[in-house]
Amino acid sequence: MSAISFRVNGQPQTVDVDPSTPLLWVLRDHLALTGTKYGCGVAQCGACTVHLNGQPTRSCQAFAQDLAGAEVVTIEGLAAAGGEDLQKLWVQLNVAQCGYCQSGMLMAAQALLKQTKAPTDADIDAQISNICRCGTYPRVRDAIHRVAKSRRA
Repeated sequence: MSAISFRVNGQPQTVDVDPSTPLLWVLRDHLALTGTKYGCGVAQCGACTVHLNGQPTRSCQAFAQDLAGAEVVTIEGLAAAGGEDLQKLWVQLNVAQCGYCQSGMLMAAQALLKQTKAPTDADIDAQISNICRCGTYPRVRDAIHRVAKSRRA
């Protein structure tokens, strides 16, 4: 076990965990931040996407040993990190159906919007590789386009 200090949603945290513990389980089991979901465990589905040092990261494949001094933003901190408009529009457009993948999808969308001010459909398809079993991709794309337009206005 190792004591590892980092910041989550702007708050300092220290956890005493095995260094090989995935960030996903640090968040869910040790910090009770359960908005980040377990999907596949092999970084393919994106349900566990968080921002690690400003980059969208599949938390099932990021490990505690790499967290010292890091900054993590989860879905619980997305509004405070500038994603409140995205979250509101997501609800307004009924983007989610079952909702399971949506925290990871929102985190990926916010990262794209920070990187690309006016994303095209091709940009969205290339950057949002999260899997939605309900198939809400057209609504995801619409929400991203609308938020991008409102942020440019």
